[in-house]
Parts: sequence; C-alpha cells; structure tokens
Amino acid sequence: MGKKHKDGKKHKKKKDQTEYTLADLSPALTQAARSMRTVLSRNLLESGLYAGQDGVILSLAESDGMTAGGLAQKLGVKAPTMTRTIGRMEAQGFLERKPDAEDARLTKVYLTELGRGSVQAIELAASSCDKLATIDFSEKEIRNLVRLLKAIDANLQAEAMHVDEDEED
Repeated sequence: MGKKHKDGKKHKKKKDQTEYTLADLSPALTQAARSMRTVLSRNLLESGLYAGQDGVILSLAESDGMTAGGLAQKLGVKAPTMTRTIGRMEAQGFLERKPDAEDARLTKVYLTELGRGSVQAIELAASSCDKLATIDFSEKEIRNLVRLLKAIDANLQAEAMHVDEDEED
C-alpha cells in the first residue's frame, strides 16, 4: 500500500528490479539533471526567469556586486555566456551593471529590487521541484542521495582541476 502525500493521493513506490551497472550512471545522472532543470525552468517561468538565471540571482543574493567573470566562474559557465545572460537579465530589470567604486575599469553586477524580490520565487520553485523529484523517498534516502551526488561532484571537480594543472605545465 502506498504512502499518502500532502496532495491527498496515494503514491506506490515502484520496486525497480533492474540490475544497474557503472555504465548506467552517466546516462541516468544526465537524464535526471535534464528532467530537474526542465521542471525547475517551468516552475520559474511565471516569475519571468529563464533556465540558468536563477543561479545568477541566487549568487548575487549571496554576494551582490560580482564581476561577470566572477559569476561565470562560480556558476561554471564561459564568460561570453555570462555576459549575454547578464545583458538579458538587465533588460528584464533583474540586474544592473555599475562601475566598481575602487576600480573604474571593473564593472560589477548588482540585483535590482525586482531581482531581490525574485529570490523567494526561485526558492519556492526549487523546493517544489525537489519535492516532486523525491516523492516516496525517505529522509535518509534524500540525505544519502545528496551526499553521493556531492561526492560525485567533488571527484569530478578534483579531476577537472588536475587536468587544468596538466595543461598549464
């Protein structure tokens, strides 16, 4: 018998009897990430945000007044991509660019009132997506999943750093 959820519907936990191997990891993880991004993007649309813009706003909410290069590095995208994203978000009214007070050669990016106001909508959209993605997961399963995903990311980040160092030699 399935567990009853807040929506009042019973959800049966499907027992997946498939024998998975290491070769199944990349496709499964890539597809899950795509599905999460699709649902999150759909959830963000009513606030006027597009895929990827949520990360910019959350980064600036954490540390307002970053350079485009700093944002690109933090979010793991190329600088030209970030410059286009900032331009679009500035046109939408979420961000503004200003010269740095100490070094006029630098331009920094700041949230506008609209940008600051969208933080809660982003958090709600993400929370809704997280709940949908983990229907029928126990708290322990969620903690383990997050721990494992962070370990995968750390392993891949360490390898990326190692490769970058080799290219500099």
